[in-house]
Amino acid sequence: MDDASALKTDTTLEVDDTAFETALTRKFAKRAAYVPPDPRKVLCFIPGIVRKVHVKPGQKVRRGDHLLVLDAMKMENDITAPADGTIRTIPAVPGQMVTKGQVLIEFE
Repeated sequence: MDDASALKTDTTLEVDDTAFETALTRKFAKRAAYVPPDPRKVLCFIPGIVRKVHVKPGQKVRRGDHLLVLDAMKMENDITAPADGTIRTIPAVPGQMVTKGQVLIEFE
């Protein structure tokens, strides 16, 4: 018997001393665990094309400095540094199509 078929469908949840009956689905049982974001990585927030990269590996940047330009949905999005740091790697290159969640820049 696999974990999904062994799922208990009727569950009682207590919120503020009030009991609620609920049913859990297979989709809920198979959901991915939450992984907190890595503050050392700048991820792509929307699919698009990298137009310009303003930094290079080893360069020190301050919060708000321009890192790169991402062209998405006919708009240029200026990606800025979320914090002070040093650029470790830049996997994204100008002209590259990137997807949501892809690493654009990694800090040390």
